Amino acid sequence: MKRYVSLDVLRGLTVAMMIVVNNPGSWSKIYPMLRHASWDGCTPCDLVFPFFLFCVGVSMAFALVKYAALNADALKKVLKRGVLLYLVGLLLTAFPFYPAHMDPALSFWQNWLEWVSGIRLVGVLPRIAMCYVLASVLALWLRSSKKIVGAICVLSILHVGLLLLFAGPEGAFTLEGNFARRLDIAVFGENHIYGGYGVPFDPEGLLGVLTGTCTVLIGYLIGRSIGSGGLDQSQTEVSARTFAVSAGLLLGGLALSIIIPLNKPLWSVSYVFYTAGWASFVLALLMYLIDYKGWEKPFFPFKALGMNALALFVLSGLLMKINWRYIDWDYTTVFGSTEFLSLVFALLYMLLHLVIAVILYKKKVFIKL
Repeated sequence: MKRYVSLDVLRGLTVAMMIVVNNPGSWSKIYPMLRHASWDGCTPCDLVFPFFLFCVGVSMAFALVKYAALNADALKKVLKRGVLLYLVGLLLTAFPFYPAHMDPALSFWQNWLEWVSGIRLVGVLPRIAMCYVLASVLALWLRSSKKIVGAICVLSILHVGLLLLFAGPEGAFTLEGNFARRLDIAVFGENHIYGGYGVPFDPEGLLGVLTGTCTVLIGYLIGRSIGSGGLDQSQTEVSARTFAVSAGLLLGGLALSIIIPLNKPLWSVSYVFYTAGWASFVLALLMYLIDYKGWEKPFFPFKALGMNALALFVLSGLLMKINWRYIDWDYTTVFGSTEFLSLVFALLYMLLHLVIAVILYKKKVFIKL
């Protein structure tokens, strides 16, 4: 399969948006469209992570084409990449590997052990790792598009079934009553999951891996569809077909949302199809503009960012941690007074990573996991 520049650009745009969303000038001054929905709903901010998982799936269609089936070599490669992704995510969470505040009444090692007992064990990169491994295994094992569609249906039904079957009295799709929360507490313990919702609940927990894998598999099927004929096929036909699929996914997601709410923290089934619809729509648009019309130059910085996507996403988190732990520049005093200034900081920080991406691209440095 030939390389689609549009996919690199979509990946780059997604990482750029990730950096903007994750690094405002002040968390108390953010435009509503750059905030996650408090629970149910889907803001533009809530599209970012599923876009990345969708890109993982599309890329898989090109990367796994060399394997005829799920054999030992393929499984070894998939598991190795999955473990590396998970470990990088865990190390980024733990950096700089000792507590920020020491209790003077305790020794260093007592402080360290107490800090270790509270490290979050899941997150964005661990979710990507787990979904990538499960989706790759299913794609290589099933091979047939019809069977993969069947797997998406099974995973979706299993996700909804577990939420309904083990729902608390508060309701299957509520913060307090959902099964995903109780599963993570049982597996990891309350200290090792996210606490930002007021109660222990992790939006990147284990149950969401089922539906997160569906997002990856949808991307895989679309990637296999657009790549099956290479760039020799009519690009207008490829784009039109992908537009049609995106419309079906969007309508399906909206229809499902009548009974299953759009919910990013739970990665609900309706959210899977709705966000995959938007992701495939944007990909189809970029394919038309870049791969067919040849408008590559205006998107070049995002192409460069997309070719080092994971490395620069990790760098964006690492630089922030270095600042707060060692440099201690309180940029909120300058950029935290209004929503506009908060956004300016986020955009400047994103532009810094675009510059780094372009430099790496010019030097032909591509960091892969």
